[in-house]
Amino acid sequence: MAAKSKMSKKIRKGDNVIVLTGRDKGKTGDVLRVLRDSQRLIVQGVNIAKRHTAPSQNNPGGIDEKEASIHISNVALIDPDTGKATKVGFKVLEDDRKVRVARRSGEMID
Repeated sequence: MAAKSKMSKKIRKGDNVIVLTGRDKGKTGDVLRVLRDSQRLIVQGVNIAKRHTAPSQNNPGGIDEKEASIHISNVALIDPDTGKATKVGFKVLEDDRKVRVARRSGEMID
Protein backbone atom coordinates (compact mmCIF):
# COMPACT_ATOMS: atom_id res chain seq x y z
CA MET A 1 0.00 0.00 0.00
CA ALA A 2 1.36 3.41 -1.00
CA ALA A 3 1.91 6.05 1.64
CA LYS A 4 -0.62 8.85 1.48
CA SER A 5 0.69 12.38 1.26
CA LYS A 6 -0.79 15.77 1.91
CA MET A 7 0.13 16.75 -1.64
CA SER A 8 -2.75 14.73 -3.08
CA LYS A 9 -5.26 16.89 -1.18
CA LYS A 10 -3.84 20.13 -2.56
CA ILE A 11 -4.69 19.46 -6.21
CA ARG A 12 -8.24 18.48 -7.15
CA LYS A 13 -10.23 17.53 -10.22
CA GLY A 14 -10.89 20.58 -12.38
CA ASP A 15 -7.83 22.55 -11.21
CA ASN A 16 -5.66 24.26 -13.81
CA VAL A 17 -2.05 23.02 -13.48
CA ILE A 18 1.30 23.49 -15.22
CA VAL A 19 3.84 20.70 -15.80
CA LEU A 20 7.20 21.43 -14.15
CA THR A 21 9.40 18.60 -15.46
CA GLY A 22 9.57 16.03 -18.24
CA ARG A 23 8.94 16.15 -21.97
CA ASP A 24 5.70 18.11 -21.46
CA LYS A 25 7.37 20.81 -19.33
CA GLY A 26 5.52 24.12 -19.58
CA LYS A 27 2.24 22.66 -20.82
CA THR A 28 -0.92 23.53 -18.94
CA GLY A 29 -4.22 21.73 -18.62
CA ASP A 30 -7.14 20.88 -16.40
CA VAL A 31 -6.99 17.91 -14.04
CA LEU A 32 -9.36 15.22 -15.34
CA ARG A 33 -8.76 12.64 -12.61
CA VAL A 34 -6.85 12.32 -9.35
CA LEU A 35 -5.49 8.85 -8.54
CA ARG A 36 -4.90 9.28 -4.81
CA ASP A 37 -3.49 5.80 -4.07
CA SER A 38 -0.63 6.15 -6.55
CA GLN A 39 -0.30 9.96 -6.15
CA ARG A 40 -0.84 10.55 -9.86
CA LEU A 41 -3.00 12.82 -12.00
CA ILE A 42 -4.48 12.70 -15.47
CA VAL A 43 -4.15 16.15 -17.05
CA GLN A 44 -5.94 17.15 -20.25
CA GLY A 45 -3.54 17.35 -23.21
CA VAL A 46 -0.47 16.29 -21.21
CA ASN A 47 1.53 13.03 -21.41
CA ILE A 48 -0.30 11.71 -24.48
CA ALA A 49 0.15 7.96 -25.04
CA LYS A 50 -0.72 6.09 -28.23
CA ARG A 51 -2.55 2.77 -28.03
CA HIS A 52 -2.78 0.46 -31.03
CA THR A 53 -6.15 -1.28 -30.96
CA ALA A 54 -7.36 -4.13 -33.12
CA PRO A 55 -10.69 -3.74 -34.91
CA SER A 56 -13.74 -5.26 -33.25
CA GLN A 57 -17.49 -5.22 -33.80
CA ASN A 58 -17.91 -1.93 -31.95
CA ASN A 59 -14.52 -0.32 -32.63
CA PRO A 60 -12.93 0.25 -36.06
CA GLY A 61 -9.46 -0.05 -34.51
CA GLY A 62 -6.40 2.04 -35.30
CA ILE A 63 -4.23 4.26 -33.15
CA ASP A 64 -5.97 5.91 -30.21
CA GLU A 65 -4.40 8.78 -28.30
CA LYS A 66 -5.22 9.34 -24.66
CA GLU A 67 -3.73 11.00 -21.62
CA ALA A 68 -1.51 8.88 -19.38
CA SER A 69 -1.04 9.67 -15.70
CA ILE A 70 1.67 11.99 -14.42
CA HIS A 71 3.08 12.10 -10.90
CA ILE A 72 1.61 14.80 -8.68
CA SER A 73 5.08 16.15 -7.78
CA ASN A 74 5.72 17.06 -11.43
CA VAL A 75 2.88 19.59 -11.62
CA ALA A 76 2.02 22.83 -9.83
CA LEU A 77 -1.23 24.68 -9.49
CA ILE A 78 -1.56 27.85 -11.58
CA ASP A 79 -2.14 30.96 -9.48
CA PRO A 80 -5.53 32.47 -10.44
CA ASP A 81 -4.13 35.99 -9.91
CA THR A 82 -0.71 35.93 -11.62
CA GLY A 83 -1.02 32.91 -13.93
CA LYS A 84 2.27 31.44 -12.68
CA ALA A 85 3.01 28.21 -10.79
CA THR A 86 2.30 28.38 -7.07
CA LYS A 87 2.31 26.27 -3.96
CA VAL A 88 -0.96 25.60 -2.16
CA GLY A 89 -1.68 26.50 1.42
CA PHE A 90 -4.75 26.22 3.61
CA LYS A 91 -6.58 28.89 5.56
CA VAL A 92 -9.52 28.75 7.96
CA LEU A 93 -12.07 31.52 7.41
CA GLU A 94 -14.19 33.22 10.08
CA ASP A 95 -17.12 30.89 9.35
CA ASP A 96 -14.83 27.87 10.11
CA ARG A 97 -14.51 26.82 6.45
CA LYS A 98 -11.09 25.48 5.44
CA VAL A 99 -10.13 26.77 1.98
CA ARG A 100 -7.13 26.41 -0.33
CA VAL A 101 -5.00 29.51 -0.86
CA ALA A 102 -2.35 30.26 -3.50
CA ARG A 103 0.90 30.94 -1.66
CA ARG A 104 2.23 33.26 -4.38
CA SER A 105 -0.60 35.81 -4.25
CA GLY A 106 -2.72 34.83 -1.25
CA GLU A 107 -5.72 34.45 -3.57
CA MET A 108 -8.39 31.94 -2.51
CA ILE A 109 -8.60 28.95 -4.89
CA ASP A 110 -11.94 27.39 -3.91
